[in-house]
Amino acid sequence: MKLHRAVHFLALGLLLLILPAALSTPSSAQIAVGISVRFGPPALPIYDQPLCPGPGYLWTPGYWAWDDDDGYYWVPGTWVVAPVGLLWTPGYWGWVGGVYSWYPGYWGPQVGFYGGINYGWGYGGVGFVGGEWRGGAFFYNTAVVHVNTVSVTNVYVNRTVIVNNESHVAFNGGEGGVVARPTAQEEAYAREPHQPAIAAQVQHEHAAGQNRANFASQNHGAPAVAATARPGEFSGKGVVGAKAGAPYHAPAMSPREARAPAPAGSKGGESRSGQMNREGGNRTENNRPRNEEHPQNAKPNKQSKPPKQENPPKEEKHEKDR
Repeated sequence: MKLHRAVHFLALGLLLLILPAALSTPSSAQIAVGISVRFGPPALPIYDQPLCPGPGYLWTPGYWAWDDDDGYYWVPGTWVVAPVGLLWTPGYWGWVGGVYSWYPGYWGPQVGFYGGINYGWGYGGVGFVGGEWRGGAFFYNTAVVHVNTVSVTNVYVNRTVIVNNESHVAFNGGEGGVVARPTAQEEAYAREPHQPAIAAQVQHEHAAGQNRANFASQNHGAPAVAATARPGEFSGKGVVGAKAGAPYHAPAMSPREARAPAPAGSKGGESRSGQMNREGGNRTENNRPRNEEHPQNAKPNKQSKPPKQENPPKEEKHEKDR
């Protein structure tokens, strides 16, 4: 009897050790909603892409993040050393449940849905056409991304994938938002194993939020540092500026007033948006809207008319998908 009880407690102890590890491994589910706001982000700024600093780097586009004290701020696009074999699906803002919610990006074997947002430089709204993995090496499509072919020799040219999409709109759904919803294939990609933003990306975003010049209230949609050659490098020859993608209009409410609860069925609560869920670390959960729950499929709610955005966007035309 004593031996039986000892084995029982040993098995229970092992189970308790295994469960946390199992829960912390990359999940095939979508990453949770990061934050929700009552007005949308400004238009995406127009900027050039700095040269790729070397082999193995993958472009991650800039985006508007959120801070409860000061509102939207720009996180510059940058080249990061990619996990081998994985591609980056950018995060995006989506109108759902009467608010604009941030859906963080992630690394995976395929590029999933990112709201149809034209981030440029290979991210034209669907997929990524700036390069591809061939074995353990990343090859760059120089028809789309900027690469120094002297230092980077894994290159090819494919102009057939270029799409002239000139939209600057920074959010999906709602008044003036991008009209797009995930395809069955993109939903399948979302269920594949994936990983949240790597440490360099998270640190890059945090550093961007420490600079007042990156906030839309200061730069009016035209950040002086729109993109960088490497994460966290906000000065030097690898830095490029931008011009506003549309006229900037200051919001009618303060950031604190604009903060909203996460839509039903999602888990948010952070004071900043981000590429990963800060309160939950690398937590991944199946909280991204399914096709039938997507902003474009939601039933109209007369009580939830979108407020004016910082840039009332008329789905303007963005630079071509380069």
